Amino acid sequence: MHYINFNGKVVAENTAIIEANNRGFRYGDAVFETIKLKNGILILANAHFERLWKGITLLQFEIPKLFTTAFLEKEIYNLAKKNNLQSARVRLTVFRGAGGIYDAVNHYPNFIIETIQLSAHTGLINTNGLDICLYTDAVKCIDAFSNCKTNNYLPYFMGALFAKKMKCNDAIIVNSQGNVCDTTIANIFLIKNSHIYTPSLQQGCVAGVMRQCVLHNLKKMNYSIEEGIVTKKNIIDADEIFLTNSIYNIRWVSSFENKMYNNTIIKKISNNLVLKEPQIFS
Repeated sequence: MHYINFNGKVVAENTAIIEANNRGFRYGDAVFETIKLKNGILILANAHFERLWKGITLLQFEIPKLFTTAFLEKEIYNLAKKNNLQSARVRLTVFRGAGGIYDAVNHYPNFIIETIQLSAHTGLINTNGLDICLYTDAVKCIDAFSNCKTNNYLPYFMGALFAKKMKCNDAIIVNSQGNVCDTTIANIFLIKNSHIYTPSLQQGCVAGVMRQCVLHNLKKMNYSIEEGIVTKKNIIDADEIFLTNSIYNIRWVSSFENKMYNNTIIKKISNNLVLKEPQIFS
């Protein structure tokens, strides 16, 4: 049997745990983090919890004294042990409980922790390049919540369905200005003439933990980097493209529409990647 943690209580994963008027379910009134557990250790945990607390603050939760990073880390490790996992995808969701639009019963955080087993090879650069497409039917807003991971996930979810329909591995999400934001599960980087480009946080992308870690590594490797506006034309003109997230680290893209990309520089970046704690909201 596999288990989850609901508000500090370990229960079977198929246990019914929320009411019909749950605000996280009704309104997406929630934030979440996806953290990699590798060899029994949470990778880049400080950066993940920094982003989590940023989201919790923006959503105006009332934080009990005992609801701390140390408490949540302990609960994650205990659940992984209960599920006999040393390497796992950990999803921590923090959400408000029951209530209507304006009349929540209270603003205290509820939480669910889930652990899903990962292969020991997860995090190694992919041998076969990804094929990506462009999704434009839903756009990502640029606002105070854009950089956080909230349960208002519709553009990403629909983009993932579109990618599956198009038989692609992932889809690019655009912002309300029509510029490249990120992909359904990752931040995106382009390489052109050894210069590296990525959408800035001001373009509405998620403030990815691995994104900041990679940016820190690139600066240490003396690459020229530009965070700013990225367009579809930039994607087509790029020499190489790679995606980053906390589970897979770096994955290279081999094709977009009719354009093919190599991975010469990406391999060097991946081989020299050092997982150090980045500052997400500096």
